[in-house]
Amino acid sequence: MAEIRQEDNGKKGRFTIYEAGEFAGEMTYTWAGESRLIIDHTGVDEQFGGKGFGKQLVMKAVEYARQNGIKILPLCPFAKRIFDKESSLSDVRF
Repeated sequence: MAEIRQEDNGKKGRFTIYEAGEFAGEMTYTWAGESRLIIDHTGVDEQFGGKGFGKQLVMKAVEYARQNGIKILPLCPFAKRIFDKESSLSDVRF
């Protein structure tokens, strides 16, 4: 099972995903004020492709947003596609 971790320095942050302890990918974001974050990049290493890790990273950001009353602006094309497909994410979309 993949493990997702979050790093945040108050201005920027990222969610990283690991499989069996090996780095598999990341989704980076930038804070826009205190209540919005902008997803600017999602990338999964080629050897881990096809496992849904990119979507897991975006959904972890959605979970974080819901827990903290934050809105997300998905500028990353990959994240934007997920937000466009999943109407259930409209509550956190900015």
